[in-house]
Amino acid sequence: MPFSTTQDPRLWADQSLAGAPLTRADARAVLDWPDEDLLDLVAAAHRVRRARFGRRVKMNFLVNLQSGLCPEDCSYCSQSKISKAPIEKYRFLSADEVVDMADRAVASGAARLCLVASMRGPSEKDMAAVDEAVRRVKSKHPGLEVCASLGLLKDGQAERLKRSGVDAYNHNLNTSESHYEKICHTHTYQDRVDTVERAKAAALSPCSGAIFGMGETAEDILDVAFRLRETGVDSIPINFLIPVPGTAQQGRNDLTPNRCLKILCLIRFLNPSMEVRIAGGRELHLRSLQALGLYVANSIFVGDYLTTKGQTVDADRAMVRDMGFEVVGDAPGPRPALSENVEFVTRASRQ
Repeated sequence: MPFSTTQDPRLWADQSLAGAPLTRADARAVLDWPDEDLLDLVAAAHRVRRARFGRRVKMNFLVNLQSGLCPEDCSYCSQSKISKAPIEKYRFLSADEVVDMADRAVASGAARLCLVASMRGPSEKDMAAVDEAVRRVKSKHPGLEVCASLGLLKDGQAERLKRSGVDAYNHNLNTSESHYEKICHTHTYQDRVDTVERAKAAALSPCSGAIFGMGETAEDILDVAFRLRETGVDSIPINFLIPVPGTAQQGRNDLTPNRCLKILCLIRFLNPSMEVRIAGGRELHLRSLQALGLYVANSIFVGDYLTTKGQTVDADRAMVRDMGFEVVGDAPGPRPALSENVEFVTRASRQ
């Protein structure tokens, strides 16, 4: 059961390491922590992170399997049916192209390949394509984790992905249940929860997180943070809204670097042993404080995001090295530089 503490980050760290969630009042105090004392909060969250993950940073690589063809109306997404963002649109990558992306992921030092497709949920044809691609990736790179993110799953689909060799399934809750209808109308919050539960039931490692900066209140942040803990996911990607021009969220800029760090600290205190990943928007919103985020989170994406540019792989690896951390899976010794960012988007036009 949660127990009350005085408002001291050191005690919050003690409580987290003891396996007890913060009280709602203490969780709110994390979000309201004074900016001038932010380093005390980060140091406490780092103690929790270090106890489970040491100095390790896990890198993840995104592949946009299908771009710009989603029938859903999520207001934050440049690939939704209501988006007017000038993005590339194409149907499923071939298995050869996915294997090529896996090669690039391994070259970047990524431990996980994340296969994402813009869709409501996979059809039989989509499932067959993913099955072939994953089997070929695993044949060539057996140690590379594969996470699929294909939208809402129907009965039996999670089990099929597991048989194909998929290790994890991502489906973000994105925000609080009460705020959800303000960002999407074509499916429900419960639909998302149900998909996470299907992944868990199929013994896929459940991955679910949130997007912050979409007009949510502090109470919304607390709601989704506690819900993610209750859901029992293994991996929690934390996104900060990229207000892509042409989307319904364009022009929004509600976050500061300090606010982002406090959100990361809250997620870490509530999930001491879970992988916390800094995902989309870190370059835009954390800015010069990105490196401090590594003291709280133990995982990041490298390369580009689904439709937006990310920091270069070399810059990310230098950031990890400069902070005294080490990349999961790296062999000892120098690593050749990558002269260009490792992009997942295949530029060939598709119909």
